[in-house]
Amino acid sequence: MAQGLVDEFVSQVIANSDYEEVDRVYLTNRVMAIVGEDGADAPATADANDIVDLKEELANLAARNGKVGDTVAEKDTVGAQLMDFITPAPSVVNRTFWSTYEQDPAKAIADFYAMSKRNDYVKTKAIAKNIYFPVPTEYGDIEITINLSKPEKDPKAIAAAKNAKTSSYPKCQLCIENEGYQGRINHPARANHRVVRFDMDGEGWGFQYSPYAYFNEHCIFFYGKHEPMKISKETFHRLLGIVEQFPGYFAGSNADLPIVGGSILAHEHYQGGRHTFAMEKAPVETEFTFDGFEGVKAGIVKWPMSVIRLAGKNRDEMVELASKILDAWRSYSDPDAQVLAESNGEPHHTITPIARRKGDEYELDLVLRDNQTSEEFPDGIYHPHPDVQHIKKENIGLIEVMGLAILPPRLQKELAEVEKYVLGRDNDIAEYHRAWAEEIKRSHPEATEDTVTGIVQDAVGKVFSRVLEDAGVYKRTPEGKAAFMKFVQTLGTKEK
Repeated sequence: MAQGLVDEFVSQVIANSDYEEVDRVYLTNRVMAIVGEDGADAPATADANDIVDLKEELANLAARNGKVGDTVAEKDTVGAQLMDFITPAPSVVNRTFWSTYEQDPAKAIADFYAMSKRNDYVKTKAIAKNIYFPVPTEYGDIEITINLSKPEKDPKAIAAAKNAKTSSYPKCQLCIENEGYQGRINHPARANHRVVRFDMDGEGWGFQYSPYAYFNEHCIFFYGKHEPMKISKETFHRLLGIVEQFPGYFAGSNADLPIVGGSILAHEHYQGGRHTFAMEKAPVETEFTFDGFEGVKAGIVKWPMSVIRLAGKNRDEMVELASKILDAWRSYSDPDAQVLAESNGEPHHTITPIARRKGDEYELDLVLRDNQTSEEFPDGIYHPHPDVQHIKKENIGLIEVMGLAILPPRLQKELAEVEKYVLGRDNDIAEYHRAWAEEIKRSHPEATEDTVTGIVQDAVGKVFSRVLEDAGVYKRTPEGKAAFMKFVQTLGTKEK
């Protein structure tokens, strides 16, 4: 019987699954079939402290043995296969989840999350590499992350993907067909992926976690059919239903138009999790009620983007009012405020909605979005403007809307050079950061080795605050606030 790395991994499988000691020979042979026999009896390195570390070493062994290519994507297929040994079958996962849910919904959710971390579907070790820091602003403490968890594209993998056979299976990374999918050079491995099925209004939906989570218990609720995203009355009904069915979680949707929408517009889905964002903490600064909806508290939120918050106990009333606001916004134009519902037949208006449950009340934040472009702002009038794109130039999606910046990995090295610049040391600063860095240096002559990181991080937070202001349709000026209220008043309101 093989000893060493494979044997140690098999011991971990037995300890973390329903397999028993009598299964050891079987498991050993199945693992060696995946990674090869050469080197299987070599000891694990001293750094291999748990089953995830052992899995990584076995994936590297598989590459050395020629069982798989040496790109990250190819080794990931081996890693997912190996972690599938400790992952129950979908039928077992679902039966266990709903059996537990009947007695304790919170425990059912917690157990599913724990399994998704234990089997390395949620990449906790990779996520821990992300850089995170909060920054106080006039809107509260916004959060900054520099995303280092997702592996960067390997040039060899990019080249191989160009030559890979195209496939429409699965149709996208959110389809239910990803559950157990082996993976390929241009589609991620999902052998250890599991989905909890649930019903919403007679239709099948899936609940899963995000492999590279941006916040605590970052999850996805997706429609069982591959259909495009669409913000509608049904969206509000579903989001409020989700926060009722999954206690403690918020649920929100990316917008359904290019520029202001999410990265996967082809498949109807929502995101959720157990995290309190800065936008949720932001207060309502202008309160009013809508005619005919006196049971719903409403107001404009003190936030850089244009947010109407609704709160009430009657779910149907909340849905009706949110739908009324959406319909009005889709057709609303105010050229004086640079607000256009459409141009040349192209619609510009939609909403990014976020739902929560607060005790016996539902809460809905409706973020007004406009995807117009212009000669001056070809990337989007309500998109990060050119002077802040050195920090963030990508679309502002659901997570950023709520106050959590997801910044590109390039900034890890680039900000280190900015720090050197501020301290007056030799540096290799990117030219597009120079003017910003000069302003930081001028404003902080007191910067030292001990304080410069905090000073630069604070400056990054201020830039992201500006990014959100750029994305706000109605600016936080007297003119912008008046224009925002002008729209609200078209719906029939009484200001408190």
